[in-house]
Amino acid sequence: MLSGRRANIRSYIVAIVIPLAVGILSALLTKENMNIYAEVKTPPLAPPAFLFPVVWTILYILMGISSAIIWNRRENNLQAARSGLMYYIASLAFNFTWSIIFFNLRSFLVALAWLLVLLYLIVCTVVEYKKVYQVAAYLQIPYIVWVSFAGYLNAGIWWLNTVHV
Repeated sequence: MLSGRRANIRSYIVAIVIPLAVGILSALLTKENMNIYAEVKTPPLAPPAFLFPVVWTILYILMGISSAIIWNRRENNLQAARSGLMYYIASLAFNFTWSIIFFNLRSFLVALAWLLVLLYLIVCTVVEYKKVYQVAAYLQIPYIVWVSFAGYLNAGIWWLNTVHV
């Protein structure tokens, strides 16, 4: 029993560290270009820059907890668990790459399209997670909300700085 409990705790730790590591690596690769947010025109409701790492840290932790739940309950629906975790992995890759496209390449329209694919992947993750364990799916809802809001910000920045100059 104790070894099973340790494995369960270990799965949560690993599952939380993975998205946090993705976020940290992304931040390290884009830190020289983060000043772009202060330089561009932003749409109404744009939050201050200091809020982004706070929100992302919370989201990464929720994403990790959610994926650990699915991993630990995968026997409930093995196919949906595999599918959901694959969508989740793809969403992490898209999440990571978005920052590089937006901050380093300053390609706002491509970043917006990339973000729409990311949003699709998150929704697919939620749909599959729900088939395994609903709580894991619900833990992804803040991620959907934030990425949707990021889409609004991205679209606004693209519009205000390239189309409507």
